[in-house]
Parts: sequence; structure tokens; C-alpha cells
Amino acid sequence: MMKWKKGKLPQPLTEEEIALFRQAVADVRPLHHDRVRLAPPRPWPEPRQTLLDEQQVLVDSLSDHISWADRMETGEELVFLRNGLANDVLKKLRRGHWVIQSEVDLHGHNSDGARQLLIQFINECRRFGLRCVRVIHGKGLGSKNREPVLKLKTANWLMQRDDVLAFCQARAADGGGGALIVLLKAAGRVV
Repeated sequence: MMKWKKGKLPQPLTEEEIALFRQAVADVRPLHHDRVRLAPPRPWPEPRQTLLDEQQVLVDSLSDHISWADRMETGEELVFLRNGLANDVLKKLRRGHWVIQSEVDLHGHNSDGARQLLIQFINECRRFGLRCVRVIHGKGLGSKNREPVLKLKTANWLMQRDDVLAFCQARAADGGGGALIVLLKAAGRVV
């Protein structure tokens, strides 16, 4: 063993100091006790209400009260092109340049149900990296006063999504006035 004094190098203990230490601790016995067995750690709590609240915020963030007619409607056809994109994008979308990779059918749902379904659909498409999809909203022939309620609301909801780059009315073979072809932002693309 070594002893140390401030400002000096450690010095070895003398035989006398070692014997004195052993005499002082001669009666010491190790502590014997039962060790506490800890339960395995509990899983992290699942914030169910927070998740539900966040989901509701997404639903509520797409409102029905935004005027968009001057920005996207040309006659009866619904079209939309995100600011900063070339008009060629819309031309290509109208001509079927991109293959339709998936679709969702909204007609038969009320406004709230259709909005929720559309949000889930777009989120899933983004998750799987889909770029071009069809949203069938119907022509409104079965609604009150035969007005296309979901047609206008669907266009409104889509415009509010940052991940929607453009949309236009589908060609006759793809649903015509009862559907929209939607171009989604590519994964990782900044516009």
C-alpha cells in the first residue's frame, strides 16, 4: 500500500502502519443481505389520447370553408397546380403520363367520412411512395338536389395538402367528371 501527502509523491506504507490497519479491521464481517429482485421494466405507456388528438387535428385541418374557385376551376373541370411547378406537369397529368397506382372511392360516404378516408388514403400512398392516384368522388347524381357535394369538397381538401402537387379531372376512361387524378410529391422531394 502507498500513503500520499499533499505536494509529495506517494510513499510505501511501513510494516507498522499495515499491522495497525489490519488490527483495526480485524472484527469486520461482510454484510449479508438478500438482494432485491427488481421486476422487469414496464413498457412505455402508449399515449392513446394523444394519438387520437393528433389524428383529429389532421381531420380538422382540412376545412370546407376555403374559397378556391378562382385558383383552380376552369369551367366544369377541376384542375390544380401547386405554385412554382411548370404547366407541363398539369399537361402530362391530363394526358396520362403517370400510371395510376391506386385509387379510393369516396362516394356513398358523408362529408366527414369521405374526408377521413381521403386523409388515410393519401397518408398510405405517401408511406408506400405512390405518385399518381385516382380519387373517385362521384358525380353527385345520388345526392340531394343532384349536386356534386363531394366533388367540390374533395378538390378543396386536396388543395390544402402540401403533398399534393397537382390534380385534374380524370379522362373519360378513368372516371371523367366523377374522379380526379392526383399527383403526389415524391418521397424526399422539396418543392
